[in-house]
Amino acid sequence: MTWEAMRLKLILGDQLNHQHSWFARPSADELFVMMEVRQETDYVLHHAQKIIAIFAAMRDFARRLRQAGHRVHYLAIDDADNRQSITANLDYLLAHHAATELRWQAPDEWRLDRQLADYAAALPIAAAMDDTEHFYTARDEAAHIFEGRDHWLMEHFYRRMRSKHGVLVSDTGKPAGGQWNFDHDNREAWQGIPWEPADLRGRHDHSVLWQTIQASGAKSFGEPNAGDFAWPLNHEEALEQLERFVELALPHFGRFQDAMSVKAWRLFHSLLSFAMNVKLLSPRTVIDRVQNAWRDGAVPVASAEGYIRQILGWREYVRGVYWHRMPGYDKLNAFGHDTPLPWWFWDGKTRMRCVAAAIGQSLEHAHSHHINRLMVIGNFALLAGLSPEELHRWYLGIYIDAFEWVELPNTLGMSQFADGGLLATKPYVSSAAYIDRMSDYCKGCHYDKKARLGERACPYNALYWDFFDRNRDKLAGNQRLGMVYQQLRRMDDGALAALRERAADLRARVAEL
Repeated sequence: MTWEAMRLKLILGDQLNHQHSWFARPSADELFVMMEVRQETDYVLHHAQKIIAIFAAMRDFARRLRQAGHRVHYLAIDDADNRQSITANLDYLLAHHAATELRWQAPDEWRLDRQLADYAAALPIAAAMDDTEHFYTARDEAAHIFEGRDHWLMEHFYRRMRSKHGVLVSDTGKPAGGQWNFDHDNREAWQGIPWEPADLRGRHDHSVLWQTIQASGAKSFGEPNAGDFAWPLNHEEALEQLERFVELALPHFGRFQDAMSVKAWRLFHSLLSFAMNVKLLSPRTVIDRVQNAWRDGAVPVASAEGYIRQILGWREYVRGVYWHRMPGYDKLNAFGHDTPLPWWFWDGKTRMRCVAAAIGQSLEHAHSHHINRLMVIGNFALLAGLSPEELHRWYLGIYIDAFEWVELPNTLGMSQFADGGLLATKPYVSSAAYIDRMSDYCKGCHYDKKARLGERACPYNALYWDFFDRNRDKLAGNQRLGMVYQQLRRMDDGALAALRERAADLRARVAEL
């Protein structure tokens, strides 16, 4: 069947924003096109739940558009007309519907932005890009804020955003609670009280969809959990999840946002990042709800501020870094690290209990919170000299909320310091002491958290000191690392040589740890 369509409008899988002006009213001369393509399942190896969640949400979005009176051409992964490439499908759809114009919303990943821009430039018909109407900032807004500065600071950006958008500020512009940042109040270890809230997310059976994905030949890893699927399908489910988070978890989020435990994989985190990153949920909706909960006295200011900082501060900031530094940011490797990822990144079978827990949670749920990602997995990767490009692709594939605009700066910049300090002011690494302080991971571990040397010594300890020793030329001048290098200077030559030997052995047999 063909339709008389003047204008084709492309909706990507992470552009499920029902509030977009595109959908204000149905139009007879507009046709929305959506597609499930191997191009997007295959560019990295993705977690099964990530593929399922995006396809399921896309299908529900298309169904709702049709119910609202819009015309939709949806190419499922097993559709006979599906060329499995965005541009090849557009060639087919534009010809099939005799379209006279193509429009698309601004992609959030550079590769897609470039692909569609190049494709549109060669079209014989009108083509134009519209904004996604999702973020607080334009792509280049952070770059304009920091124009002329050698170093960017997220805290400066964050305060600008708070003031500009009137978030957690008084009528006179003063920050709520008398300070801009409550990070120092947000670092408590969790001792089991209060217990994490019950997981009340809605469940779906996506077994048929999962079978279709498998039959298409798309590869994946991790647990699909297709028959008992907990990730939101649409805006209403995401909004309900937000409400439950604000009521049950947000009051405790601030205190324990950096805590880790084998007993509770979510703790008090919202798990809303997937919904926001595919645009089922607006960041404004989330921030307004959190701010109102604080105003109503339902949550302490430290919890509200700590959560809002992650969205209005960090989320918008890393997007600005991404668009300012791409292309080429993904190839940066300041330390020249090139060790391949050991296989236990794909099965979690390592004797390091903290790493096994963090990767195990990731494989089971397609999610792990930011401290597991940064201070367990990323920490080890940097200390052991694993390839930052390989690690980036692993993070991009395994996490359900990982899209390159947000994942790449977090991995290459924050986690691996591979950009040499363009994003972070120092490498975020630690010995076993930090992990033990913030978690219960060290209890019952094969390795001794206090030992630096010996076969049973925790690998983090020797690797930590060796990392700073090996990179004196790059890091010794960093003012934030002064104490580290003071301690290194106090070590006698024999002790330092033993640490170097232990670390070299660990790095040589990283797959066996």
